[in-house]
Parts: sequence; structure tokens; C-alpha cells
Amino acid sequence: MKKIKAILIDDEAKALEGLQIKVNKYFPEIEIVAMCSNPKKAVETINNEQPDLVFIDIEMPVLSGFDVLAKINNPTFEIIFVTAYNNYAIEAIKSCAIGYIVKPIDNDELKLAVNNAIKNINQKTAFEKNLQLLSHLGSKSTKVKIAVPSQKGLTFIKTDTIIRFEGVDGYTNIYCVDEKPFLSSYSIGKFCKLLENTDFFLCHKSHLINLHFVKSLYNEGSIEMIDRSTITCARSKKNELLEKMKQL
Repeated sequence: MKKIKAILIDDEAKALEGLQIKVNKYFPEIEIVAMCSNPKKAVETINNEQPDLVFIDIEMPVLSGFDVLAKINNPTFEIIFVTAYNNYAIEAIKSCAIGYIVKPIDNDELKLAVNNAIKNINQKTAFEKNLQLLSHLGSKSTKVKIAVPSQKGLTFIKTDTIIRFEGVDGYTNIYCVDEKPFLSSYSIGKFCKLLENTDFFLCHKSHLINLHFVKSLYNEGSIEMIDRSTITCARSKKNELLEKMKQL
């Protein structure tokens, strides 16, 4: 059976050693390929090792655990966050179905988190969950950003600059104010999930628009955006669009 490659990240040496002992004791199927106490070094190590599972402390100097995640080129691994605090970040982690354990580490909680992570590794859902987490954490700031996968890694785009998304053959073109269109490998359906409960509206199966950038809605059902593009609005969506525009 193939071993699960894991990396442990914590700025406290004793915490790293204690976690290593517990993982080795309870999970022989996990191979710890690296342990990092330097968050900047951890970014390089994750990108080089391509692990299946990462245990990472949230509160670290220079870079937090979330900052490390944001710098990873292709975050397809399962994550178990380790924290000494039960703050707003925990709610964001829970909402994305990502594992976490609170210090001091309880053995039963560790076993539950790791067993769930092992199941998820087989389902290969980590990439989407990790992007959702980064976007949820971004919503705590006044300028919300979403994490968009690109060829070089992740690009963070402020949602208040996005005019619209256009789905094309499983990919998505993103049109922003004063920027060239950006092509993402993410489907438009995934952007809909990332932007739930915001002022973005799926007016057609291929078009997700920022309601603040709607210029005109014509009788035949087309929408003119501020960039002069014309978008088709599905008949079934027209009344809902009007209601949402009234609420802005």
C-alpha cells in the first residue's frame, strides 16, 4: 500500500516533535517526509515535495498558516490546521470541511481529523476546499479577494473589480475593470459556489455577473454591462434579477 506523504509545520520545535511522535504512533500508513519550523522554508518544501497531507500551525511569526497556504502553487493536499485559539478562523475552516485540532492535542481529536483527511485524499476534493477557505478568509477584509487557479499558482482578484465571469468549455473568462480578460481553469459553477451570498448573480448558465456593474436591462432579456458587453439573461432569471437590482 502506498504511503501517505505528510509534512509537519510549526514554529515551535517541541510542538513539532510531539506531533511527530503521535503521528508515527497512531498512523503507520503516514510517512513524514519533512518537518519545518520556518514558514518561508515550508512554502518551498511543500512545492518541492508535493505532499498528500499537511499539518500546519495557524499562528506563526512572519507567515501564518493561511499565508503559507496562499503561497502554494498547487494546493491539492489535505490540510489539518493546528491552533491554540478557537477564533473566527476556525469557523472559516469548519465551513470548508477542512480538518483542525486545538492545542494541546487530544489523541482522539487527532485520530478523527487524520482519518477524515485520509478519506478525503481518496476523494480528491482538497483543491476546491482550500480555495474556498482562502476566499472565506478574504471576506473578513473590506476588499474581498477570491483565489483563482492559474498556470503559475494562485492569483488573488478583488471581487469589487470583477465585472463578470463567462463560462467557456469548462473554463472561465474573468473580465475586470481596467484589466485584460483572465482565463481560469476553474469552471463557472465553482465560482458560483465561491461567491454565494454576494452581489454576483448567475443570469445564465454561462454568465455570472457583478450586479454593481449592470448598466441596462433590455426588454428582450439582454443585459448591458459597464464594459459595453452584452450578456444573455435566461427568461427564468429575469424577475429574480430585477428583484436583486432593487435591493442594491
